[in-house]
Amino acid sequence: MNPNHSNRDNGVVTTALLLAAGKGSRLYPLTHDTPKCLTMVHEASILERLVINLNKQGFKRLVVVTGYQEKCIRAFLGTRAGGMTIDYIYSPLYATTNNIYSLWMAREIINEPFLLVESDLVFDVSLLDDMRYPGRIAVARMQPWMNGSTVTVNQSQHVKKFQNGITGTFNETRYKTVNIYSFSLSSWHRITERLDQYISAGRVNNYYETVFAEMVADGSLSLKIVSFDGKPWYEIDTIEDLAEAKKLFSADKYETKIPSNITQHTSGISKPFFQHTKCMGKETITRSLSRLKSLPQSNSLSLKRIHGANIQEKEVSPENKSKGRMHGTV
Repeated sequence: MNPNHSNRDNGVVTTALLLAAGKGSRLYPLTHDTPKCLTMVHEASILERLVINLNKQGFKRLVVVTGYQEKCIRAFLGTRAGGMTIDYIYSPLYATTNNIYSLWMAREIINEPFLLVESDLVFDVSLLDDMRYPGRIAVARMQPWMNGSTVTVNQSQHVKKFQNGITGTFNETRYKTVNIYSFSLSSWHRITERLDQYISAGRVNNYYETVFAEMVADGSLSLKIVSFDGKPWYEIDTIEDLAEAKKLFSADKYETKIPSNITQHTSGISKPFFQHTKCMGKETITRSLSRLKSLPQSNSLSLKRIHGANIQEKEVSPENKSKGRMHGTV
């Protein structure tokens, strides 16, 4: 346990876990040699926007699970951004596993309450206000264009059941998951126990929602919903998604500005923001955070693995990722 980042279960969450290991193949050719999270949305990348939002919300630690083009992410972020220290976990099986494996990789480095967030989301910073407390799940009302996991809710506004996909007939109101969660330390311990079982059984191609759904059903996990309705957010999986996100987060209405208190890196390039961050070999050729100050890189973190896990080396099928579009009001 890192004593510098420990929180009480009922306190404000100050650690964030970012899953950024995937190849982002549906965003080709933009992700041909660049991680998905460095895709530009106007003058700022997805990752830059996320880091700025976390800093504004007072987060102190960011843990990033990397895989595809991981050196680009390390070169972009370094070891500190504003008030946040940054740690990395490299997932060598990123091409043949799903996000359940990425989450499992964080089981030993995180021993405090934390916010789980996917690396393909852009959203208004105020949407995190109510996600700073453990035991929360971000949701939005279903819209015709959305797909992926949904949940139903009980009278106390807690998740009653997860549904895989949007097909089928339901008598209850369903909400779309936004792929942002917050967990208490006790819940995280129970989650890691369940993750261990899945990984040991070789079930590395599942989504982590499978575990959450199972735990909600048996009463070992409780999640209160936080509505993301009314403010813009978007999940970027495809070129079409990127175009829609640029409409929501246009340069004039939702301009991203780097706060003056954020310590940043520089690659020696003094040009303004670039529309595409390109990585070749070990170097980042262009970065959108052109004003960052150089800091030493952190050492790689080695994690133990469960011995005897039956992990099959097979290509992951295209993800049935959740899709969300918010235009400020519904």
